[in-house]
Amino acid sequence: MKVLMLNGSPHANGSTYTALDEMRRVFENEGIEAEIVHVGNKPVRGCVACGYCYKNGKCVFDDVVNELAPKFEECDGFVVGSPVYYASANATVEAILQRLFYSSHFDKTMKVGAAVASARRGGLTATYDEMNKFFAISGMPIATGQYWNGIHGNSAEQAAQDGEGLQMMRTLAKNMAFLMKSISLGKEKYGLPEKEKKINTNFIR
Repeated sequence: MKVLMLNGSPHANGSTYTALDEMRRVFENEGIEAEIVHVGNKPVRGCVACGYCYKNGKCVFDDVVNELAPKFEECDGFVVGSPVYYASANATVEAILQRLFYSSHFDKTMKVGAAVASARRGGLTATYDEMNKFFAISGMPIATGQYWNGIHGNSAEQAAQDGEGLQMMRTLAKNMAFLMKSISLGKEKYGLPEKEKKINTNFIR
């Protein structure tokens, strides 16, 4: 089993990485391969609604989003970590998630998603909610822990002192591992849920 983890901080080894790395160690102890990809320092632009991906199966901007797509398709779990900017995920993370989820057309049903936010002080829950929206719209179960997944600290050294935050990461990773393993067994026995043909309703008259 594999977990793809995105470090959305511009800092490769800051507080966001500290949280993700705490999770990574749990995954590896559970026999799950985990890869942390640093994306927060990449020059990424937003979606321009050109429709290229529907014709060609990938985004028109050939950057980290297209590099992540096959890793996303292959993984069983997907963790997104972001620092808090104005009670929101940073713009790079948002651009990546919007383009990645929209341009990758494989079925994401029952891949397990988890969001992690890091902040000096506030805005964690708003950022956590924002990132979870991508999983919810894609049929991906959302892994939870013992609180809303976040860690406090303005640096890796400060985050390492947040005992409760680190415990949250470990609990989240253990719950996520259990959920991925349970879903794998369920898929073997029952398969994926049957899907209806999608209905799109535009609220216009």
